Amino acid sequence: MTGISLGMPDGPLPTLAPRRKTRQLMVGDVGVGSDYPVSVQSMTTTKTHDINATLQQIAQLTAAGCDIIRVACPKTVDAEALPVIAAKSPIPVIADIHFQPRYIFAAIDAGCAAVRVNPGNIREFDGRVKEVAKAAGDAGVPIRIGINAGSLDRRIMEKYGKATPEALVESAVMEAALFEEHGFGDIAISVKHNDPVVMVAAYRQLAAQTDYPLHLGVTEAGPAFQGTVKSAVAFGALLAEGIGDTIRTSLSADPVEEIKVGDQILQSLNLRPRTLEIVSCPSCGRAQVDVYTLAERVSAGLEGLEVPLRVAVMGCVVNGPGEARDADLGVASGNGKGQIFVKGEVIRTVPEDQIVETLIEEAMHMADGMTDDPAGVAGAPQVTVTR
Repeated sequence: MTGISLGMPDGPLPTLAPRRKTRQLMVGDVGVGSDYPVSVQSMTTTKTHDINATLQQIAQLTAAGCDIIRVACPKTVDAEALPVIAAKSPIPVIADIHFQPRYIFAAIDAGCAAVRVNPGNIREFDGRVKEVAKAAGDAGVPIRIGINAGSLDRRIMEKYGKATPEALVESAVMEAALFEEHGFGDIAISVKHNDPVVMVAAYRQLAAQTDYPLHLGVTEAGPAFQGTVKSAVAFGALLAEGIGDTIRTSLSADPVEEIKVGDQILQSLNLRPRTLEIVSCPSCGRAQVDVYTLAERVSAGLEGLEVPLRVAVMGCVVNGPGEARDADLGVASGNGKGQIFVKGEVIRTVPEDQIVETLIEEAMHMADGMTDDPAGVAGAPQVTVTR
């Protein structure tokens, strides 16, 4: 068979819209802004003053693909732990500051890569901006102004009555202007809301009014399933328009899940190179095998594979052969057996109980070939599983 183009395309991946042009920041060694890839963040759930536990969780998140990590700093003991954490963390550390402005200066002195401030709940914050701007500027530490629907400045709430998109944006722009008055412009902004519709409207308005890099988040998004859907909808809408420079999916779940979801959102929009991709159909009355089980077993067997490979697991005689043929590796199942396709060609037919083993074996063989020939990875195959 000829004329089949499989795997990742050569050159830059196509995206839905060009990135919105922003000013550029360096958060440690990670660039944030339109000149850099969209980065994925999370936040530790440990008590920051428990240094060993915090560093262990940061290591787990780093292994999962986290680019930047944020740690809470609600107490003096947490601030005292920052120098060790910032020095030993394998990825840049952002200190998350609420209520006490003195912790901002402690975080800067500790060597944190950036500081996130929530002006709505830091005491007399506006009166301390000059000091913060000087300390951050002298140290070369960016500031993220984090505006949250649940902690808006009292003056803004009195004006708007609730956390509307306009309220969130006005608060962010007002606070950024205070820093700019003191010659400090290394600023990123977030305007988070738990309602994706309000959140998207706020970021669109903010993107139209400023050139600051934007950190996207649906705050208090909820448990894993609900939070994933809300984040994917909101991030997808904005990133598809080129809006957003760093993201966090705020889930009531293990923070490693936040990284997995964020990474998959970026891969789905071609904003991050794709790795293993499993494509599967929703099963129907035409299926002649247990495609659910096949897909789950193949996914489990290939978990952690970091090469651009699309694998298709099909159980339908209508779409199965075509889908399996178009993937890098695939199976069209039926009548107790499966046809195994590699790069569009049938290489063998195996009994149903050997399908999973055969697919995993072939996927590993293809992955080894890509690892041995790094130059070929850009055009490497992908795997699609359909149910």
